[in-house]
This record gives sequence, structure tokens and C-alpha cells, in this order.
Amino acid sequence: MKFYNRETELDQLETTFNLSGNTSQMTIITGRRRIGKTRLILKATENKPFLYFFISRKSEPLLCEEFTEEINKKLNTKIFGKIERFTDVFAFVIEQSRQKQLVLVIDEIQEFLRINPSVFSDLQRIWDQMKNKTHLHLIFCGSVYSMMKKIFEHSKEPLFGRADQRIYLQPFNPRVLTEIYQESNKQFQTKDFLAFYTITGGVPKYVEYFVDRKIFSFRKMINEIFSVNSIFLEEGKNVLIEEFGKEYTTYFSILALIASSKTSRSEIESILGKNVGGFLERLENEFEIIKKVKPVFSKPSGRVQKYFIDDHFLSFWFRFIYKYYSALEIGNFDYLKKIVFRDFGSYSGKFLEKYFKDKLALSGKYNIIGSYWEKGNQNEIDIVAINETEKTALIAEVKLNKERASLQALQQKAVRLLNHLNSFQIKYQIFSPEDMFEEI
Repeated sequence: MKFYNRETELDQLETTFNLSGNTSQMTIITGRRRIGKTRLILKATENKPFLYFFISRKSEPLLCEEFTEEINKKLNTKIFGKIERFTDVFAFVIEQSRQKQLVLVIDEIQEFLRINPSVFSDLQRIWDQMKNKTHLHLIFCGSVYSMMKKIFEHSKEPLFGRADQRIYLQPFNPRVLTEIYQESNKQFQTKDFLAFYTITGGVPKYVEYFVDRKIFSFRKMINEIFSVNSIFLEEGKNVLIEEFGKEYTTYFSILALIASSKTSRSEIESILGKNVGGFLERLENEFEIIKKVKPVFSKPSGRVQKYFIDDHFLSFWFRFIYKYYSALEIGNFDYLKKIVFRDFGSYSGKFLEKYFKDKLALSGKYNIIGSYWEKGNQNEIDIVAINETEKTALIAEVKLNKERASLQALQQKAVRLLNHLNSFQIKYQIFSPEDMFEEI
């Protein structure tokens, strides 16, 4: 698949590289696994003097041996003797940037928390001493979000406050995903694109996987996911176990319930039989895997709220793979596929709703976009989009089948909501999959 999007991030990295001509610059790039961090870096460093250090789980001397070979090859220089401390490798590289601009990428930097945590203090010391005398664009990259946050955002950590720029890489938005799908698949149906969006969520690795194999229909995607040696079956574990550590079973249980529409804290606690407040708080704020949703116009202190998994594929994995892991372990793929084919229609509805919210956000027409419901989940309204400056509002229902919705019923549900929108010009609308490719 060709390189799509990321123009903003490429511009940021180019600007920062240019600034390193005056004084060394530090960039932090984070984002979930498979989001395309390494590919972005390779694109940004084309035709630039560039070193790439990947921190794998090896001893420090073995890593230094690899990095020494990289330096000798890329910088056309020779390091004599054996270097066994990463600090010495880094000191050599930054010294080389006294006379010329260099880019140094240190990928999966968080692994030093296991290999040798003192590296971070040493890096801080050398950086503070050499930053203003050198011309290095130092890029730290990592995919274990909680560890990256600890290293660079906790005030007591050595590298806190040193970054000149942070890039948090996000999935492709609906506009880009639509472009990719239409360019790659000339004969498409909206139901297949909805499945493509719902499953991949715009994560580049998953998108690339299906595009390169020309897998565009819902049925083909499910057959590929639920097959022998599929890369998708262990993906949830691969992405999250390292984040969660020893308590991963509790986190997984919570996420499985949220993916199965048990979206309130009380529902989760009644099923698990334990207090999950701390787990939910960490999932939301430390790991940033779930989001808390409140009705528009609700009080900040209000207790009416729901949770959802922000990552599309992880939601799919917990709903259809983790939940039925016993069937997976005995290789009963037909059983799993039948469940997906049976339930995917109702499951994808909330992602169709999210698709239109994201498109409305991209339109730039509104400053508030959310949902509305009253106590006891009464009078639920899928989308409320508000432009407070122009005093306009959109109230919309999202349905897989537009014939099952009516504007009159939507207007009746919005009666109490209108108390908050006095003097606003209101537009009512029904969205369905047929509107996915239309401008809104």
C-alpha cells in the first residue's frame, strides 16, 4: 500500500530537523502498535543522514554491538574498541553532530526500563551538556503508552520537560480511510466499507493488510481474521498484556464487558462482583483505551455516564475473539464466524454513529459534538452537534436501515433537549450507511 496522509506530521518533523541546524532538537513519537510510527519516521528521514536504533530485549553490550555496526555503516566512520554502555554510544553520536546535522531514532525506548533504567539519567546529563553545541534531531519512539508517559511526562523522571515536540500518532480519519478504500476497490458496497471501518478503525497496519491482499468484503475480512495462523487472533494480547502487567485479567474482563455493551460502572461491578473504579480510571487516563461519555449539557459532576473502547479493533477483539476464546483454542473457527455474522449488524451500529460524529468534527462546522440521553437511558439521541457562535444545531439519528427511523419520532425525543437550545436554528436528520460517502 502506498504512503497515505501524515502530511501534518511530516511537516512537523521537517521543521524540527531544520531547527536542529541551530541547536539539537528532541521529538517524542507515541501511538499504539501498528499505527505506523516507524514508517512515518522512514518517510521523514528519506535523503537525510539517519541512524536507527531499535531497543530489543537483549543485554546492553549486545545492543551496543548492533548500534556500533549501524554507526560504522551509516556514518562512514570507525569506532575502535568494544563499547558496552549505551551512554557511550549516544555520546559518540551526539559528538558527531557537532559539524553536521544527524537524525537519531531510538525505537521502543521504554525497553530500557527493563534493561538498564539508569540510561535515562545518563541521556539527560549528556543532552543538557551538548544540546546547544550540536545539531542532532533525536527522535524517541515507543508503543507502550503508559511507559512512554512515565518516562517523558512524570515530573520526577530525568527526561521530563526535555522534548521540543510530541507527536501522538492517530489512526486514519474517515476522510483518509474513504480515499484509501475507494482508490483500492473500484466496486464497493457501503456495508462492506462500514465493516472495513468498524474492524480496522483506520489503524494503518490493518488497513494495509486488507488492501494488499485485496480483501474488501465483510465476509472475506471475517474469513481472513478467523483462519489458521491469522495475525489477528492474538492481537489483543500482543497489544495490551505488556501495558497491563500482572493485573491484565481484570482489565481484560472489564474491556470484554464494555465491548459487549455493558457500558456503565454499575453494570460492570455487578457482573464482576468487585469495585472497578480504579481500573476504569487507569484505562481512561493512564492507558487511554476507553473514553467516558456523558450526555451533552450534563453537569461535569453528574454521574450519568457510559464507557466505550476507543480503539475499533480492540473492541472487535474483545467482543468476538476474547469472549469466545475457548472456541478459538480448539480451532472452531466456523462457530466463531457464525457468531460474528449473526451479531455484527447490531454491533456495527455504534461505529456507524462514531463515523458520522468524526465526519462532523472534520467539517469544522461545530464546537460541540456528542450524544444525549435522559435518566434510565430514556430519549436517547445518537448525535447532537452544536455551533454556539452561529446558534445552529444538528440533531440526528443513525440507523443501519433508514426506513426504521422517522424525523417525527426524533423530534419527540428531543423535546427536553430543546430547553438548552433556545433561539437555536435546529436541523433534524437521519443518517444511514448510504450517507457515508456524502459530504455533511
